[in-house]
Amino acid sequence: MIAIIDYGLGNLGSVKNALDTLSIDSFISKSPVEIKRASGLILPGVGAAGEGMKNLKAGKLDKAIKDFSDRDKPILGICLGMQLLMSKSEEGNVECLDIIEGKVEKFKTKLKVPQIGWNSVKTTGDCPLLRDIRSESNFYFVHSYFCSPTNSKTIKGNTQYGELFCSVFQDSNIYGVQFHPEKSGESGLSLLKNFSEIVYENNTGNRYKKR
Repeated sequence: MIAIIDYGLGNLGSVKNALDTLSIDSFISKSPVEIKRASGLILPGVGAAGEGMKNLKAGKLDKAIKDFSDRDKPILGICLGMQLLMSKSEEGNVECLDIIEGKVEKFKTKLKVPQIGWNSVKTTGDCPLLRDIRSESNFYFVHSYFCSPTNSKTIKGNTQYGELFCSVFQDSNIYGVQFHPEKSGESGLSLLKNFSEIVYENNTGNRYKKR
């Protein structure tokens, strides 16, 4: 069962609906106890880093997420959720969860910010989250900031918007995507399906058998 964290920011309904479309068992929760029992975790997010971290700490969800990570259970951060997994954000100079070492930077491009709309993701290495998804596939973005992981090997997908930025990262069972898979059509659904398979494989120790 995949838990979708409710911390007052994010398209919870859209993420849940996308998982329901794929017949993936999931639930929305703000309870650290319930989250602890999940097999996989999705941290969505739309909004500002400062408010996001404030809400996570108020609900003691920051500790729940870190404990989940320490137990090597799969986590998927989406948009702001991806950014909150980093060490620090330039948006309000906020200390984040520090699960992925690095910082969140603001776009310096002369293009319109925030970036809103479809853009392609070029894969940069093997990543189970991107399994069977063609490199340069399009996904839907809405953001003014992006992640800059310290370890470049964690970057699994890049996107160009005036400047090249990390749009997918992976470190062990921690995954992040800057775009919204729940709004990205078939490619987005494929990515969420892949995450569910990662969760299944991690929970059972068995390779997911595709039907």
